[in-house]
Amino acid sequence: TSKRLSLESPLRDPILVGVAGIAGVVALHLRDPHESTWLLCPFRTLTGIPCPGCGGLRAINLLSNGEIVAAASSNVLAVILVPTLAIAWVVWAWRRARGDAEAPLIVLSQPLIIISTIAIVVFGIVRVTPWGSWLAP
Repeated sequence: TSKRLSLESPLRDPILVGVAGIAGVVALHLRDPHESTWLLCPFRTLTGIPCPGCGGLRAINLLSNGEIVAAASSNVLAVILVPTLAIAWVVWAWRRARGDAEAPLIVLSQPLIIISTIAIVVFGIVRVTPWGSWLAP
């Protein structure tokens, strides 16, 4: 008997998430956010200050073109996050394929949540200061 991918398959969710991620990168590659508005950042619209995510779409577009340094200048946090999420997805899919039908995509411990939150807040603050202006989108 052959194993078929069914709606109950443990690989269903990793495949769906992978397809959605690839579709998002392809969309950003084909419709350059440097030349068109995808979404307006509510925080920047209200305050005039870029949030930690501002420049992320442009960074992903640049990554899809192989321009890592330019991507980092748009949003270094996104440049770190993309491969991190890709690795997490591979581990998740591998665990699901090996039979762990309940394996979650990401498990964050409380210390990791605290450290990540502090890093994002510090990044958001530093990028709008004169000494961190090179991090601005």
